[in-house]
Amino acid sequence: MRREHRSAAEIEAQIQAQIHAARDQIEATRDRVNKRTGRDLAAAVGIGLVLGLVLLASLLWAKVLFMAFATVLIGFALYELASALRFAGRDVPRVPLVLLGCAIVPVTWFFGAAGMWWSTLGAIGIVAVVRLVELTDHQTRTGAGSVFADLTAGALCIAYIAVLGGFAVLLVSHERGEWWALAMIIMTTVIDTGALAAGVWLGRRKLAPRISPGKTWEGLLGGAVLAIGAGIALSVWMLEQEWWFGLILAPLLVASATIGDLAESIIKRDLGIKDIGSFLPGHGGFLDRLDSILPSAVVMMALFQITHA
Repeated sequence: MRREHRSAAEIEAQIQAQIHAARDQIEATRDRVNKRTGRDLAAAVGIGLVLGLVLLASLLWAKVLFMAFATVLIGFALYELASALRFAGRDVPRVPLVLLGCAIVPVTWFFGAAGMWWSTLGAIGIVAVVRLVELTDHQTRTGAGSVFADLTAGALCIAYIAVLGGFAVLLVSHERGEWWALAMIIMTTVIDTGALAAGVWLGRRKLAPRISPGKTWEGLLGGAVLAIGAGIALSVWMLEQEWWFGLILAPLLVASATIGDLAESIIKRDLGIKDIGSFLPGHGGFLDRLDSILPSAVVMMALFQITHA
């Protein structure tokens, strides 16, 4: 009996040791992946799923909800970028910038492209006037070069986030535009996922080491391969186009998504920060989730106009 009892205890200890070893291996793998990707991948996936479900519901249930959802996202992204610029020394009026930048979205929804351009000019002009009025305060920086840099920074925030985001809203406002917007979001997600997976496991040659050290040519190729397959499938089943349209769609969105990602990396590098914001665990901020989508919305809107001319 003692021998059997000792044997059972040894088996239990061995099982516990194997469980601890497996757990340590999983944690080590997770840490290695997080270090390679530069973020908490589990948190990133969870937050991404929640945002994706809300986005899907807004597109397919009532399109006007997408306009409201986009306004919220753009508002947070504007606040993040304006705050980062202020932290770096630029005096950007955050409150009027966020309010006026957000206003561009519903104006675009209800009044189309003309409304977007006129509201953009108005937003940039009013934000500039607010900054100039601040010069009456003796505590405000008054150097001509500094003031011009502040005005440029405000215009950059509006043009980069509100205007590019407005193209997504403009696309959805058209008949069947919601399917094109959904296809664009699926494609950018596929590109990002493919690039991430290929970069983690196969990445060797850096794509732009001075701008974004984590990106590799192997990752770009992995994202492109998946994008071609997804582009062909979405062209036929969602966009009502010929299969070869996917061969045009995929490289254009790979280029726009990569440019958008690198553009945000350039901004972060110039500002000397790792993330634009910290609202979303595992993602950094809202702009980190929108960087690939913003320029891709312009590409998708152009393709929609060409195919529906």
